[in-house]
Amino acid sequence: MEIERKYLIHQLPKELETFPSRKIQQAYLCVNPVVRIRRQNDDYYLTYKGKGMMVREEYNLPLTKEAYQHLKEKADGLVLSKTRYLLPLPNDLTIELDVFDAPYEGLWLAEVEFPTEDEANAFVPPAWFGEDVTFSSAYHNSTLSSGKKRG
Repeated sequence: MEIERKYLIHQLPKELETFPSRKIQQAYLCVNPVVRIRRQNDDYYLTYKGKGMMVREEYNLPLTKEAYQHLKEKADGLVLSKTRYLLPLPNDLTIELDVFDAPYEGLWLAEVEFPTEDEANAFVPPAWFGEDVTFSSAYHNSTLSSGKKRG
């Protein structure tokens, strides 16, 4: 089960490059239900995500590089590319800050995953976070992969 909140970011934190990061490329084989393939540095995954916004099922299976390349040719829509920075928060939480490449350069989204719904609902974001878009499907990566305008 994945429990997360998602926020728009309007200004990146200073010294962002000092935090650990991962280069991510992902594509979607299906968006209802969500079936995604992802390359994260040199690791490859197939992910299934159930319905939901803040809380939903999520299953990850490892893929080989060859399987990833094969499935990428079958993907619908855009292949998304982004850099994910990992910023620590108190209580063993982590901000996953995604800085998107073209065609979404300038789009910055922060996600925070929680162990429980209560903790997610009680979360007070840092002052530099923008709007809470947890319940907006416009900012799901599966929606962005369609290439349709956000809003």
